[in-house]
Amino acid sequence: MARQCELVGLVRSSLYYEARPESEYNLALMRLLDEQFLRTPFYGVARMTAWLRREGHAVNEKRVRRLLRAMGLEALYPKPRLSVPGEERRVYPYLLKGLEIVRPNQVWATDITYIRLARGFAYLVAILDWFSRYVISWELALTLEADFCVRALARALGSGRPEILNSDQGSQFTSAAFTGALEQAGVRISMDGRGRVFDNIFVERLWRTVKYEEVYLKDYADVQEAWASLGRYFRFYNEERLHQALGYRTPAEMRNGVDAVGAPPPQHRSLPLYAQQDGAKKRASQGARAITNIQEHKKAEQSAPPILLGSATALGSLSSVALSSARTTHEYQELRRQARHERARLALP
Repeated sequence: MARQCELVGLVRSSLYYEARPESEYNLALMRLLDEQFLRTPFYGVARMTAWLRREGHAVNEKRVRRLLRAMGLEALYPKPRLSVPGEERRVYPYLLKGLEIVRPNQVWATDITYIRLARGFAYLVAILDWFSRYVISWELALTLEADFCVRALARALGSGRPEILNSDQGSQFTSAAFTGALEQAGVRISMDGRGRVFDNIFVERLWRTVKYEEVYLKDYADVQEAWASLGRYFRFYNEERLHQALGYRTPAEMRNGVDAVGAPPPQHRSLPLYAQQDGAKKRASQGARAITNIQEHKKAEQSAPPILLGSATALGSLSSVALSSARTTHEYQELRRQARHERARLALP
């Protein structure tokens, strides 16, 4: 080998081994992992390995971990901060909390997902208008370099400019080329928090729709076939597919302000939805707890002897404070039991 490099005038240290592509069996495993991940995105390496073994595949955790990393898949679960971005990578705050999305081009969102091929795999990036669900631009690539994300962004900015663009903290979206293009266009940058899987929920929902309605129904032979087929699907998605959340309108109708005949009005909510639901449950729980405390307080006053009325009133106030500070259902029930027992003891002759 050294003599061959010398004859062709090539430095020996510059000659590297060319990596072999994934085997047919590994590609089949990657397809299974990709489909199972959409069904159970909370499965980590151990559970994915156990699931594959139950399906009859003799695999170990090392292989499953490598394949999941190659596909860019990671289980959704709270975890410690395992890595800190370099100083050259700036992370921006999340700007969409509680924001009312009421018009097109107010907020765009972007993300990357894995697309399987017959021999290998590719990566798909898309930029979505949050209000209308319109896919403004998309791009395919064989590697996770930032270039294909920058190309998709350039095409999207050619058709309009959002007020905010939201993404995750991936290296593609924190790169100087990507953030620089947004800052030059005057777009405010928003990024998901670590472990906040709902911060970019509409793009995650788009990936599920694309895979179940397009990718899993076909078997792309190569990137060119995937490009052509995805292009047809995204045209259908934007211009023909009816969305229940949009009042059975298409994304193109919502983006262009065209009203569909006979369609109910679309439902717009303050974002994020999970925060709104949690707040409503919390307020309802606090209201029910306050009513219960008042009712028990009145019963204690009516049943207590005149001499002990002041003590019972004080006890009722104390129990109300304690009950309102209970953090769990078990603590709440235990404090109620203690309060009832104490009131019954004070009421004895």
